[in-house]
Amino acid sequence: MTQPVSPPRGSTDKVPPMGELPAWRTLAARADVRTLSLLGVLVALIVIGGITKPDEFLDTRNLQLVLTQASVIGVVTVGMTFVITSGGIDLSVGAIVALSSVWATTVATQEYGFAGILFTAVLVGVGCGLVNGLLIAYGGMVPFIATLAMLASARGLALQITDGKTQIVTIDGILKLGERDSYILGVPPLVLVFAVVTIIGWLILNRTTFGRRTVAVGGNAEAARLAGIDVRRQRLYLYLLSGLCCGIAAFLLIILSGSGQNTNGNLYELDAIAAAIIGGTLLSGGRGTITGSVLGVLIFTTITNIFALNNLQSDVQQIAKGAIIVAAVLVQRRTAASST
Repeated sequence: MTQPVSPPRGSTDKVPPMGELPAWRTLAARADVRTLSLLGVLVALIVIGGITKPDEFLDTRNLQLVLTQASVIGVVTVGMTFVITSGGIDLSVGAIVALSSVWATTVATQEYGFAGILFTAVLVGVGCGLVNGLLIAYGGMVPFIATLAMLASARGLALQITDGKTQIVTIDGILKLGERDSYILGVPPLVLVFAVVTIIGWLILNRTTFGRRTVAVGGNAEAARLAGIDVRRQRLYLYLLSGLCCGIAAFLLIILSGSGQNTNGNLYELDAIAAAIIGGTLLSGGRGTITGSVLGVLIFTTITNIFALNNLQSDVQQIAKGAIIVAAVLVQRRTAASST
């Protein structure tokens, strides 16, 4: 009778039971299915747009517009993805974008030219993120309350700075970036910035210790603390990152509109959270995907564009977005329940 062969001494290899896959392969398979599903939804929307308004929707200028509009909210969504992955939330992103845009377009700031506007937009965004991070990480405030307070404060300060008026940008270097002559191989500069931010965000979340710590804090903050992770400092960094993305988005919005307004960034928090959720980022934390978030942004931007071309009212758009959010959360709950 043949004797079973024992594994070599010191070997830790184990043969998984029949029909059972390693956890990482299961997660990868689910991620692939989710990504393919989102791509399918995006393709379906493109087909719908092409059928309902073929001349307008499929026009090169319209497609460039869709990508440009997606770039602004897309940069915000990258930062939001990190925050939600850590188990937090940021309701102030739209207000921070507004405050950054108006502070960067005041007459005093514009005297410093292109660099002054860019620096101010980023600095204001990071400053707001710092306040959020300190209140949440070291002040012990609930993210919902802290960022809600920042939303109200930033909106109020933006209104005070502008006195309800639109601040026109007079810097030629910024205005030219919004013109078609500045497109690189037909791609608007804003889209290129969005692509760079997306790539960097993906690398940080998936290929760095910072990304692994973010996932760990979102999965189980106490276990992460016991493993040696400084949870409070990590959360502070994450809100700084969200503020940085808001500052960059504010600068892109200044280029796109050629002005700064206190109404900028309206409902960006809804769009960013929704895009991250339907992209596969777990609302309770512990899982995040930059790729899915970007696809979520493209889906929402395409929906908005199709509705606008078909002269549908904005309230119908908001109802559709709300329904998509509810459906995405229900799918997440069902997926989580089936995996336990």
